[in-house]
Amino acid sequence: MLKPAPPSARAVSLPRPRTLVHPGRFDPVRIRSMHAQRGRHIRLLLAPGRTLYEALVHPLAAAGVRYASTTLLGGVFQRLDYCVAPPDPSRQAVVAYTQPIHAGKAYLVFGNATLGKGLDGEPLVHCHAALRTGAGEMRGGHIITQTSIVGAAPIAVLVTALDGFALRVSFDPETNIPLLQPEEETPDE
Repeated sequence: MLKPAPPSARAVSLPRPRTLVHPGRFDPVRIRSMHAQRGRHIRLLLAPGRTLYEALVHPLAAAGVRYASTTLLGGVFQRLDYCVAPPDPSRQAVVAYTQPIHAGKAYLVFGNATLGKGLDGEPLVHCHAALRTGAGEMRGGHIITQTSIVGAAPIAVLVTALDGFALRVSFDPETNIPLLQPEEETPDE
């Protein structure tokens, strides 16, 4: 049987969480998912001196991986750029990315990156991570994979290939922004 909280615990008042309301028509299926019949697991070492984009996309393409979910286990970046997503001042969307923030030589504490296809059909890497900047500050955000350069030592990445379906950027009318979304693979993939 559950006991009521003691009076001292009930007296604590926490701030109301921020309610986010997207600008577009409500979609009752907010999270789309697909199931793959199989998934390959790969341990990858990101090559020093390459951008995060190159270090992920090229070896995975060589292994026949076009779509994947990855976990970056941490390591030093010679250069790391990131941005954050505060509320969109134009109110066209809930959030809008800032201009890139240069963290200098930085340590990526932990991150997750998704490999998919962009609106142009080219590979796209979407990465969020926690990092320690060159100045020693803890930060987090969206890593700019095309300009962030792996440091002198390889960085370990755990990869789960998403075989059997595609991840493509497409416009989402509810959020009013392009999002990576799962969809059926086409025969030419």
